[in-house]
Amino acid sequence: MDNATRSERSRNAALEAAIAIIARDGPGRLTLDAIARESGLSKGGVMHQFRTKEAVLKALLERQMARFEEFSNDYMAKVSATSANPNLATQLATVREAATSPNSAALALVAAMVENPNLMALPREREMERIAAIREEAADPDLAMLRWAGAMGLLLSSLFGMSPLSNDEHQRLFARLLDDAQWTGLEQPAVKRAAKSGAAKAASPRKRA
Repeated sequence: MDNATRSERSRNAALEAAIAIIARDGPGRLTLDAIARESGLSKGGVMHQFRTKEAVLKALLERQMARFEEFSNDYMAKVSATSANPNLATQLATVREAATSPNSAALALVAAMVENPNLMALPREREMERIAAIREEAADPDLAMLRWAGAMGLLLSSLFGMSPLSNDEHQRLFARLLDDAQWTGLEQPAVKRAAKSGAAKAASPRKRA
């Protein structure tokens, strides 16, 4: 085995160990010593790949983001020609994948957020780009945001162990969020909403001076 292959295996072993520690013990227990014990590498071997805990978290974040970016790209390619809201559909499906994946990107995101909020700048920036794309394609941007927020709520409640719902219920709700046919009847185009808002303001009584 050449040095590059050996180094890549050590790096992957360290990252897999880090995910296992975060999932089992929480991000506060993630240390280079703990990674060495979990992975079977020497501490020197771990430090050859990652000089600090922050470097581990950054690498975890980047790897998990790349993984779900690939999932998103593949899903977008499948639905772009058939869905009226391909960006929303892709984001909802990606959140569902994160919620059901055993090595969820959410674990890395939470660990990074706890240890160094500055690490969240890149995923936050990409999320803002996705939200802009969802709003741009939607007949009713507010309804699209409600569907997105519902999916994120299912993910976060599951992640933090706060959800009273079963796995089957989670899957059923995700399926409903993804089904455009169940939402088209609720859509209110922006012009219609603006007209309603204007009428409500005109009907409201003026305050006395």
